[in-house]
Amino acid sequence: MPSVDQATLEATRRFLHGVAELLLAGPQYRASGTIRLRVLPDGFGTVASPDVRVDGDLLVHGDDRVRLAGRTIAGVGTAAGLEPASLDEVYSDGSGLIPEDLVEVDAAAAGVLAQALVAGDTALRRLAPDQTPVLWPEHFDVAVTLAGVNYGLSPGDGYCPVPYAYVGPWTARTGDFWNAPFGAARRFDELGSAEAVLEFFTQGQRLAG
Repeated sequence: MPSVDQATLEATRRFLHGVAELLLAGPQYRASGTIRLRVLPDGFGTVASPDVRVDGDLLVHGDDRVRLAGRTIAGVGTAAGLEPASLDEVYSDGSGLIPEDLVEVDAAAAGVLAQALVAGDTALRRLAPDQTPVLWPEHFDVAVTLAGVNYGLSPGDGYCPVPYAYVGPWTARTGDFWNAPFGAARRFDELGSAEAVLEFFTQGQRLAG
């Protein structure tokens, strides 16, 4: 993947988070009653109607493929035949973006974020074959829960501005492995692959158990 500076990565992640909420999960919640999203090879998409996905720096809805950058979120929706819908009644800690915000999405940065999410999704499916990982729009992370422990991959947030894998037990743990306020975290650029993410998850599962 190409090298992307942190500021560009953070900006792209923030706006993809907003798009995920307002143009995917929000309309899906209105139509189908679920906010769950899924990781796809080049981005992410809905799990129910309407069928919408983000493919790199494009929003895809039916035959419409709309470039995200340079439009407001509402403008992207109009071009793709979608009406933005917030999830304020579902949760309060989301992206903070509104339909009038102008989207800033860099294609290379979107690719870096997609690579991390795909690696996380792959590792989660191997860790928990009987579960389907969910990309939650509130925190924009892909995760599963096993025996009172959350496992996931975040593309970045207030804790860490770049993609990272995490293990979050519901009860506090002590020891060198547990290096984050919520449990344990490792940057994806240090792990580098789905296999390494799975190894981190497996170690956390053993120590949490």
